[in-house]
Amino acid sequence: MGKFVAAAAVALMVASAPLAVQAQERTEHEQRSYEIYRDIIAFRTAKGHGQVDDMLAYLAGRLSAAGFADEDIMVTDYDSEGDPTQGLIVRYRGDGSSQDKPIALLAHMDVVDALPEDWVRDPFTLTEDEGYLFGRGTQDNKYGVMNLTSTFIRLKAEGWTPSRDLYLVFSGDEETGMISTRAQAKWVAENVDPAYVLNSDAGGIGLADDFSPLAQQVQMAEKTFVTFDITATNQGGHSSRPRSDNAIYDLASALTKISQHQFPVRESALTRTYFGALGQSVPGKLGDAMRRFAEDPSDAGAIDIIRADPAYVGTLGTTCVATMVRAGHAENALPQSASAAVNCRVFPGEGVDSVKSTLEEVIGNPDIKVVQRAEATESEMSAFPDEVRSALSKALAKRYGTAIPMIPTMSSGGTDGMHYRALGYDTVAIGAGASRPQDIYAHGLNERMRVDQFYAGLDHWSVILKELAGN
Repeated sequence: MGKFVAAAAVALMVASAPLAVQAQERTEHEQRSYEIYRDIIAFRTAKGHGQVDDMLAYLAGRLSAAGFADEDIMVTDYDSEGDPTQGLIVRYRGDGSSQDKPIALLAHMDVVDALPEDWVRDPFTLTEDEGYLFGRGTQDNKYGVMNLTSTFIRLKAEGWTPSRDLYLVFSGDEETGMISTRAQAKWVAENVDPAYVLNSDAGGIGLADDFSPLAQQVQMAEKTFVTFDITATNQGGHSSRPRSDNAIYDLASALTKISQHQFPVRESALTRTYFGALGQSVPGKLGDAMRRFAEDPSDAGAIDIIRADPAYVGTLGTTCVATMVRAGHAENALPQSASAAVNCRVFPGEGVDSVKSTLEEVIGNPDIKVVQRAEATESEMSAFPDEVRSALSKALAKRYGTAIPMIPTMSSGGTDGMHYRALGYDTVAIGAGASRPQDIYAHGLNERMRVDQFYAGLDHWSVILKELAGN
């Protein structure tokens, strides 16, 4: 499983600069949450930088100082594709009065890397500007890490004891190999066996252009993540003696064909319900197209409108896109090989093998190899437990003063949750983040979180956990 973290061995990293929020008369919980958020954004927890363990030690120190026992703060050690990676599991001991199984709560500490020279602001310094908090991980997924951590500290400070055990499960390589993620899921299944799993890394609240709430998205399924290496080879030669065949040109031709291929439209009761509900609040042609698709998934006009929007195209079926290219070995030599990574998000039920066969057929060149890079995790749709639905409804009513719709969704992106679903656990993502579609910059430049939404979501998990594990 790993080793225990001794509280004395962990030093808290608290910056000496005064907090901007102090002048705004923020509560202790708000100030602590901001402080944790600021500090963990500063860790460059992308693969290859070796800072996941530093961030883990910081979080463990915070939780230890809050009163969580050493034996309840556990570090998991794994080797993730040659890069040592740690994960964190923290137990909040219940008194057992409810006889209910524990609840596992997910987040991931790692991020997709960000190059400071490409950003307007330093991606690893939390910066408040123009009503936003900028920094890598502000949305994906350090808001979830901060919120769950700060909630555990808050509840412990209140003297609250849950009626059943609660477990924080933070992975360290969700954005890459998911080695720690998969191993943690196996450990949780064998040692915790939760009633269900709640994920902070998806779901969230969609906002309208004027920042009013549209709906809480509840992720109950996700597409299968799989990458294929598309490789063209050639005997090469001297660049002064061009050949009629060329590995780079062959690869370029194959990628062009893939870019022009559209996988068939897929639909399910989940996606129809999603579009039908969301279409009630999305204005204009897009909302109309959503409603029409929900009624008739063969409506070509509605499909074209939805497919034109990057935020929703993935809900209509499998997608494949080139993300990385590597070719040639010298500027004065013909390329002996050219390879591209094509990342696919496979609609549940279509199957990874079927997608591989389709790519080979689309390319139409048997000399170009299509090789699956790593094992894919395919998972089924989860149920939405009634008690989770009720708890989430109460959290939203407290936040907005009224009920807002809760819409079941399927994520196009992959999360830790796939591994728990694959092991048979209902896994529901109900993140506290809220944003407009045009403000979602996860994995991209200038990732951000609205300042007001940062604070508005800080009661989210405490309301939910008290409902699910209150005495």
